Amino acid sequence: MRDSAALDIQDKAPAMAAQAAEAAEFIKTLGHEGRLMLLCLLSQGERTVSELEAETGARQAIVSQHLARLRQEGFVSTRRDGRQIFYSLADPRVAKLISTLYEIFCDPA
Repeated sequence: MRDSAALDIQDKAPAMAAQAAEAAEFIKTLGHEGRLMLLCLLSQGERTVSELEAETGARQAIVSQHLARLRQEGFVSTRRDGRQIFYSLADPRVAKLISTLYEIFCDPA
């Protein structure tokens, strides 16, 4: 007779596999230091491309490319004010993860 815990895991395996695939894609988007830096800055409040460019020292084209990827993945959203486009975090999971990463890697404790 099979152990009930083993059966429980077998029943959950397909859902766990789907969640693992989703998590892998999520982490893959975070897997570039440029995108990670932008998300860290956006976790402190909305910014324009020009502000992000100045704060990171990256060229505008690179910042825009990373923001396009982050927007495509649903990590950031935009708000237009006249000619300016403001970027902000759109996914609460990203905010939570960035906060945790900041504590681990950036907080001078």
